[in-house]
Amino acid sequence: MDIQIYKEEILKVTDSESASNFTQKNFFHGTPKVFQNDDEYYNFRKRIADNFDIGFYEVFVVGSSKFGFSPYKLTYFSYESDIDVVIFNETLFENFFNLISDYQYKIRKQIIRLNRKQYKDYVKFVKYFTMGWMRPDLLPKNTNEFKEIRDNWELFFKSISYSQSEVGNYKVQGGLFKNQRYAEKYYNSSIETIQQKIKE
Repeated sequence: MDIQIYKEEILKVTDSESASNFTQKNFFHGTPKVFQNDDEYYNFRKRIADNFDIGFYEVFVVGSSKFGFSPYKLTYFSYESDIDVVIFNETLFENFFNLISDYQYKIRKQIIRLNRKQYKDYVKFVKYFTMGWMRPDLLPKNTNEFKEIRDNWELFFKSISYSQSEVGNYKVQGGLFKNQRYAEKYYNSSIETIQQKIKE
């Protein structure tokens, strides 16, 4: 799919059912443009799945490396682009939820105190988290509770970046959704914004 066809197809989305169909078909189905063939994509997904002890079918590449262009900015994929990986797994998500819950109780009891910047960053993390999307890059950095998890996450994705995996010479970064339903809901929510941008 090129940008022009993408624009035409997304403008046909008029209700929740067509939005869901569009997202499923275009964001989560098919081999991303960044891969030479299906085998490369499978091996890449399997590599990530094995690290987190989940199924390969719970790992997807999205964004500009999937389409060959950014589905939001409508700019072409380039050597400066990142490879965006999303994982759907309720067990992994629940592990983070438990940590965040404990962290919130410590804030409530004033065991942990946040300055203005830390609070602002934490609110940003929580906004994504309550939408079912755990972004490790936004995990609070003022406590040891998350340091090991955040460091391990970053080190793993660094280990498969820049020609160290099937994806080629790009930076790989990952995020975690509770399940596919939450991911679809997140991506569906952007469709109206994209449509408006195209019309302008």
